[in-house]
Amino acid sequence: MRGTDYVDAADRTLEETYEEPMSLAAYVDRIFETPSTASHASKYLLEAIEASGTREVIEEGEEKRRYRFFDDPGNDGEHAILGNTEVLNEFVDDLQSIAAGRAKDEKIIWFEGPTATGKSELKRCLVNGLREYSKTPAGRRYTLEWNVDATDPDERGLSYGGNPAPSDDDHWYESPVQVHPLAVFPTPVREELLTTLNDRLDDHVPISVDTRLDPFSREAYGYLEEQYRRRGTEGLFSAITDESHLRVKNYVVDVGSGIGVLHAEDDGRPKERLVGSWMHGMLQELDSRGRKNPQAFSYDGVLSQGNGVLTVVEDAAQHADLLQKLLNVPDERSVKLDKGIAMDVDTQMLIISNPDLEAQLNQHADRNGMDPLKALKRRLDKHQFGYLTNLSLETELIRRELTGETTIWEAEDYDDVAEKIRAPITITVKESDGEFREREFAPHALEAAALYAVVTRLDEDGTPAGLDLIDKALLYDRGYLQEGDTRRDKDEFEFDEHSHDGEHGIPVTYTRDTLAELIQHEADRHHPDLPVADVVMPRDVLNAMAEGLADAPVFSTGERSEFENRVVPVKNYVYDQQESDVIEAIMHEQRVDEATVAEYVEHVYAWETDEALYNDRGEEIDPDPLKMKLFEVEHLGRFSEEAYESNLPREIVREFRREKVITALNRHAWEHRDEDFSMSDVDLASIPVIRSVLESHDWDDVRRTFEDLDPHQWDDPPSGTETEAVKEATLERLVADFDYSPASAELTSRHVMGQVSYRWD
Repeated sequence: MRGTDYVDAADRTLEETYEEPMSLAAYVDRIFETPSTASHASKYLLEAIEASGTREVIEEGEEKRRYRFFDDPGNDGEHAILGNTEVLNEFVDDLQSIAAGRAKDEKIIWFEGPTATGKSELKRCLVNGLREYSKTPAGRRYTLEWNVDATDPDERGLSYGGNPAPSDDDHWYESPVQVHPLAVFPTPVREELLTTLNDRLDDHVPISVDTRLDPFSREAYGYLEEQYRRRGTEGLFSAITDESHLRVKNYVVDVGSGIGVLHAEDDGRPKERLVGSWMHGMLQELDSRGRKNPQAFSYDGVLSQGNGVLTVVEDAAQHADLLQKLLNVPDERSVKLDKGIAMDVDTQMLIISNPDLEAQLNQHADRNGMDPLKALKRRLDKHQFGYLTNLSLETELIRRELTGETTIWEAEDYDDVAEKIRAPITITVKESDGEFREREFAPHALEAAALYAVVTRLDEDGTPAGLDLIDKALLYDRGYLQEGDTRRDKDEFEFDEHSHDGEHGIPVTYTRDTLAELIQHEADRHHPDLPVADVVMPRDVLNAMAEGLADAPVFSTGERSEFENRVVPVKNYVYDQQESDVIEAIMHEQRVDEATVAEYVEHVYAWETDEALYNDRGEEIDPDPLKMKLFEVEHLGRFSEEAYESNLPREIVREFRREKVITALNRHAWEHRDEDFSMSDVDLASIPVIRSVLESHDWDDVRRTFEDLDPHQWDDPPSGTETEAVKEATLERLVADFDYSPASAELTSRHVMGQVSYRWD
């Protein structure tokens, strides 16, 4: 593309975003065409969230509906909030009640949680989402702008302090607080208009606009009213709101325009932080005969900026003095610029804090009902953000922190997610000499970091009997546990509903910093041909995370001890994953083909149901007991010769065939039943016991297949040995099918075979 092409693309973007100003009558016609453009603040925020749609996710082992808005789709996911779906859904539920004026409309929404749980991302996500929604036809946001021409050259017109020429028609001044256009109508007319609009609205939440003009707009309105009244003009409202004086314009919602954000470092008196301040030099210049002219007010407070949509107080513990000043804003919907000058406010208020705010709010809780902060606490509606307790989400978050990737992980089934969890990443590092170097986190390295972080966040006391913390973490992530042929769903376990999962643990910032430090230094290992020093292995990650606890100031002594004790089971789990990769790579050529499996399943089904079998010539044949026996003994490895009388199965084999194979087939047939269903439609891999045949082997299979394999020689196998041949094929398979690099494949296979050698003999 040429430079002009990019400029043209920018022109089109702005043309799609902004509209030409319109008359008040045209605006009224517009809102009858698209009612959402007239929504009040909380309803507008709710509509923006709902406009992005929903998707299904699994969190804490349960399927939940998630609003895509919180995936930050308008910003390519850069500030997506990972996890905390239930908390966000409760927030949306509250918005529905607030928008409809049911019960919670006097509440201030409060998000609390420990550091690095996504609270700041929530603010960014809200800003991004509202900005992008306001660019859509359904999300257009409108306000008023005024042009007051002076009839006398010596008479001052309306401005923000300047003094434009009376004949200059281009001096239009927008409401500094994004006032709703319908606020210009007299109350009875506005109420009638809204009644008619809501009668046509197919929504359970009606539009409500119960605000007066802001002080600046009232100044313009009052000036024009006085001028035309003196002249005896008929149709006074029409004259005041004529297109030469009043226009309705759209604006893009952003910080300062419909969104107010108060940061920790913002200072000033409470009124300055809330609404703005008087500009005394301008007051003198305006010469308003003793009164405070609203034209001389800055309107840069958080409520002024957030009027119309959203007001956010970040790091609210730093503004605890301000919170009490906000007490009456939600229900009175008004603040004062000065003793005699009030300003109506329509904004959804939201505060964000770490747990230290609650400590401040509870400092007088023991005063036997005389707590001076009781009224404030009653107004705050708390939503608790927690650390992620899903392995996949934590892996995704760590990957984002290290690489800047923003794509949201979505998958049809958990196998796709599992591939993402175990996947390696490569990061380019600039060396001290200015050269660039590739550093690799081996497969399972990020998984190890994520699992360890998640395990530290789980409440051991709330773990169901018979499960350990690894089981609990996997159950939360997948919704089920697979133990051999048995699948157990989460609802089969009893969980403590008062569990403290996610309330403390290792934050992602600690993990990120530890991993970033690891890639800056070479590992102390060598290979004549492969860059093994540039590979970060899962055990490197876990060792560094555990060893760094002692020097990390964010952890207490008790937390350090607790977290150190939880690293061993994570190491064992990750080793099992590496071991599985190596075994499957070794046995790849020995896997049972699906045709053999299908033949076995067909014979078992015919054996049980007396269904007819046909050979390749179309001749009817009986189920072959020898074929079934050989498959069960050699491929499944489930039974020995003693389980059969000649080739006929004894009761233990018959029970296995019925419970593990036939039952699974019947379940699959029932789930996919229709008039065209046949055995050929069966997905063999959906049967757990068959899936294990297709995908899983163990060391006994390796021993039986490669009798001369010697794990002790794996690091440097003698030339011409079976060990050399198996290793070469294994490394090639790990690279080709398991996403290892040659260096990480070498290191992983060495580690696994080193452990196996101890028990091989």
